[in-house]
Amino acid sequence: FTTLLYTIKFEIGMELRGILDDGFREPLLDDSPETPHTFLGNRGGSSSPYLGVDDDDDDDEGSIVSDIIADDIGTAYDDFQTVDWLRDQARDRTRHKHTMSQGFLYRCGDAVSGWMVVFIIGLLSGLFAGIIEIGAKWLIDVREGYCGEKWFLDKEACCWSNSTVISEDYCTNWIRWSDVLSGSNQSAVRYVINYFTYVAIGTGFATLTVIFVMIIAPYASGSGIPEVKTILSGFIIRGYLGLSTLMTKSVGLILCVASGLSLGKEGPMVHVACCIGNVFVRLFPKFTKNEARKREVLSAAAAAGVSVAFGAPLGGVLFSLEEVSYYFPHKTLWRSFFGAMVACVVLQSLNPYSTGQSALFYIEYDYAWHFFELVPFLILGCIGGVLGAIFIKCNIYWCIKRKTTRLGQHPFIEVAVVAFITGVISFVNPYTRKSTAGLIKELFSVCEWEDNSNLCDYNFTLKYVTNNGTELASNIAWGPPLSGLKTAIWQLVMAAIVKSVITVFTFGLKVPAGLFIPSLAVGACLGRVVGELVQYITYLNRDSPFLTGICPDMSVCTLTGLYAMVGAAAVLSGVTRMTVSLVVIMFELTGGITYIVPIMVAVMTAKWVGDYITPGGIYDAHITINGYPYLDGKDRFMHTSVCEDVVHSKRSKDLKTVNASSVTIGDLEMLLESTTYHGFPIVADQEFNVVVGYIGRNDLVRALKCARDRHIDLVNASRVYFSDALQRSNTGGGPISVSFGKFVNHDPICIEPKTPLAHTIDMFTKLGLSQVLVTHRGKLKGIITRKDVLRHVDHLKISCNGHMLY
Repeated sequence: FTTLLYTIKFEIGMELRGILDDGFREPLLDDSPETPHTFLGNRGGSSSPYLGVDDDDDDDEGSIVSDIIADDIGTAYDDFQTVDWLRDQARDRTRHKHTMSQGFLYRCGDAVSGWMVVFIIGLLSGLFAGIIEIGAKWLIDVREGYCGEKWFLDKEACCWSNSTVISEDYCTNWIRWSDVLSGSNQSAVRYVINYFTYVAIGTGFATLTVIFVMIIAPYASGSGIPEVKTILSGFIIRGYLGLSTLMTKSVGLILCVASGLSLGKEGPMVHVACCIGNVFVRLFPKFTKNEARKREVLSAAAAAGVSVAFGAPLGGVLFSLEEVSYYFPHKTLWRSFFGAMVACVVLQSLNPYSTGQSALFYIEYDYAWHFFELVPFLILGCIGGVLGAIFIKCNIYWCIKRKTTRLGQHPFIEVAVVAFITGVISFVNPYTRKSTAGLIKELFSVCEWEDNSNLCDYNFTLKYVTNNGTELASNIAWGPPLSGLKTAIWQLVMAAIVKSVITVFTFGLKVPAGLFIPSLAVGACLGRVVGELVQYITYLNRDSPFLTGICPDMSVCTLTGLYAMVGAAAVLSGVTRMTVSLVVIMFELTGGITYIVPIMVAVMTAKWVGDYITPGGIYDAHITINGYPYLDGKDRFMHTSVCEDVVHSKRSKDLKTVNASSVTIGDLEMLLESTTYHGFPIVADQEFNVVVGYIGRNDLVRALKCARDRHIDLVNASRVYFSDALQRSNTGGGPISVSFGKFVNHDPICIEPKTPLAHTIDMFTKLGLSQVLVTHRGKLKGIITRKDVLRHVDHLKISCNGHMLY
């Protein structure tokens, strides 16, 4: 914590040093009346018949009047448009120059605004996570009954408050619905009533959730991680991170988890945290007016979301870096760390798990593992990779099929049907009936001699030693498994199968649905089964020299809870293809730092096996089927295509350009009305098509609106120039002319037609480009956007019979 504070002090100090160094220099901007040309957007009058916004000299890049920088040069993108990172970074440099001309306090506020917004995000993310956890925990128990003395308590808190515990799942204070709805003492009648209320309440919660989502905020459905990855890569989805989405997703998570659907709330917490970041970043114009800078804040918000989801701040930072972030500079790393720390501190202060720990599945054992156990750990890794690949294929197939089925076209009915079937199947198995988080916590634990659950149904006895004439229990002598354990093993196998199948149909419903917890549960079930088998094998061979040399204490030779942890990590890795961040999350999630190596072995094996069967994780697959323009920088493009292959696939007659030497206000307005393109190349003349710049559609709209609003004598025949050099060379009579130079990108990225497409893809991913111009000796041949590259790559996949070659 102290190191982090010193780092924050250093970062702020570096920014303040620049402020102090520049604070007493001469102003960078000169808007005095003696300036030869006034600029478009200048709120003062004009002393010239030409209204300029640009000077072609590079030294005058910052010579815009201040009100234009603050109001007119902000980033503006349409919905479903791609961010131009280079352009936004250039605009941020212009904003920084403007900031240096302001007062000292203003500059200090600008320097610390990044840390302030991350602190707010961490604070509110921890608060939202605590409320969601407490609310979901209470509603989960409401499906079975309520607390007689204090209805607002969940079962655990109710049974701890002056109550006599009769069994593991029942106490005198807790009133089941069968006690309320029936006076019969027959166990069959009470079982049927409890069965009915369990299914009915769960179905009601799920149906209520889908009603909220579809009416208030449809973007609140799903996990949100594929969309967050796409947004952080530079894609605009208006409303996806809005306030209505935040509130609907938060309430929907509580209801969905309580409904018993095979889903989790941990993945959607990334979406919730990013919504918080997007809402409160509006308080800071430094970020809200620049989409590229805003994404740095959203990367820190994603880290805070994972931090509060699992109580894993380090894992949250690594998850944001490894999985969701597209651009992750060093400063964003520290801010993500700071936001994750604040969020975790707030969550632990709320103590939603009633354990005093921020870790969700904290374990209390720390026994050593043995080298021979690497073999079953490798087997679990292979199982996790195969199951993950099968799940991805089945889920993607159903998501595509859902769009053509009658049930998929009616989300209200689909959610109700899936919730009803889930409740009917889950109630009969005690391991699917309980909450998924409670199941994982039980499977991660190890058996003690006082445990009476079926998982610990061994024929064991206590070994005693004599100390001063007093017999003390010193250890446990394990025996063969009894019938209860055999029943539990079959129930765990069935629970893994049921949860795997149900999750295929659940992930993709129009409700908030995460995938982390169901994947961990399936893996924990299978891992615990493998652990029990290994423990039984070691019991049968307990007298062999090999085991007696390795395990002098047979009671802790095999930790079945460890196998559940390893299996959980393996399946989650097979589904999401996470590696480093998953290992860190698992040891923070459980506190089991001793078991990092077994988890690493299983995670890497699962990823290798899963990538061999199906390249890419579940989130990448959903990005693909949703058609989001996401170029993954981690993929390798192995084809030999060149840029002219992509350009020739587009119709050249559709290419629209702006003639820099003979265009009028009316021509530009007609161009905007007749096309839907997001930008236009600017050429010296349309005969030779020599490129001199590029202007975005929104910039052109803003420039035209600004000119029309401020100069009533502007007519359709007014000439438009994109540099002062051309404007000064055309000083004849006629209507007033205007220069849009400050809205133009005078140095767009240009490539030759023979440039390998692999290099172009690297430029898109590493520079954050939204488009590149294809030119030959300065003459325009075409334009390539990110969507064009994705279409071409998809075409190559189809032509190669669907095989992934990159």
